[in-house]
Amino acid sequence: MTTSSHPLHHAIVIIGGGNAGLSVAARLRKAGKTDIAVIEPREQHIYQPLLTLVGGGCAPARELRRAQADVMPAGVSWIKDSATEVDPEAHRVSLSSGLQIAYDQLVVCPGIQLDFDEVPGMREALQSPNVSTNYLPELAPKTWQLIQATTSGTALFTMPSGPIKCAGAPQKIAYLACDHWQRRGVLDSIRPVLVLPTPAMFGVKEFSDELEKVVERYGIEVHYNSEMTSLDGEAGTATIRDTAAGTSQEISFDMAHVVPPQSAPDWIKESPLAGEDPKGWIDVDKHTLQHVRYPDIFALGDAGSTPNSKTGAAIRKQAPVLVANLLATLKDEPLAESYGGYASCPLTTARGKTILAEFDYTMRPRPSFPFIDTAKERTDMWVLKRHGLPALYWNAILKGMA
Repeated sequence: MTTSSHPLHHAIVIIGGGNAGLSVAARLRKAGKTDIAVIEPREQHIYQPLLTLVGGGCAPARELRRAQADVMPAGVSWIKDSATEVDPEAHRVSLSSGLQIAYDQLVVCPGIQLDFDEVPGMREALQSPNVSTNYLPELAPKTWQLIQATTSGTALFTMPSGPIKCAGAPQKIAYLACDHWQRRGVLDSIRPVLVLPTPAMFGVKEFSDELEKVVERYGIEVHYNSEMTSLDGEAGTATIRDTAAGTSQEISFDMAHVVPPQSAPDWIKESPLAGEDPKGWIDVDKHTLQHVRYPDIFALGDAGSTPNSKTGAAIRKQAPVLVANLLATLKDEPLAESYGGYASCPLTTARGKTILAEFDYTMRPRPSFPFIDTAKERTDMWVLKRHGLPALYWNAILKGMA
């Protein structure tokens, strides 16, 4: 592993050292590619799917992080810097340090941007004692503290409109909170309010029907087709707009877990890589993951334009397709591999219970375990979520073996 301090050229440059970037780098190394660079400024690597469990008091925060140096694939050049611009005509990436990296093939997976400032008051509210979000790793423990401290009043849980990473997470923390309050015997004194921008609990009916049962069991007040448009943490109030009815109301709360709108990073939005969507997603073919205008550029993960749910499980299916198709371009061969939109969302409905929602571009269930009904709440799927998937991530996915 090396750190760059001067302009370089690499055969393959990967922007982003998260799940997507490291999975692709490891697979390319296994395929015999030796001149690979990963651009990643962070010293710590975070396993994001565990954030909800940390916020829900079901996992310790220490399990979230490992040193980036410990998960970087052997033989890959690690450039500890941030990408700020891509010039696809010149085959060049500019870095925040002012350096430039030339490439032959480029993989872009910078992750998603959290747009806290799009909701007036949200960023400031996170500094108040009664508002938190699991979408910032440093605040997930605060969420659990708020849940423990709440014994009465209104508990608000919100989800923004538009694509976000792990779209089930805004619901999952509400269920874990209600399960905790139910176990403590205080749920009857709490008004849980869940704000969803969608007309149903979930985009796949089979899973939506089960989640409706969960909501009924906990007595959660669901506001469909709605989103939070402003937040005052000090006053403990939020404005909720019903987009279908065109009306707004103010809700007072005693605790709130909020989720910001999300988009591609600003520098991607302003680049030639972005498509026409105002969120700025990298414009790739949804099956081959190749950029629609620049054949030497590929993208996967949360910043891509593929219309799948933005989850780690989606990346696990995208990575082998991308690598195979990138290698095919190097040989001037047709792109034979196709990503079908697979995504998975383990919906934790209680401590010890999980629904495993698996689906693809057809928005129909695509179960990996055909002999059991993973659309129901199950203990074995909880064990998979809590213990199996983290082990798979650290020991196999990041090493290009799963």
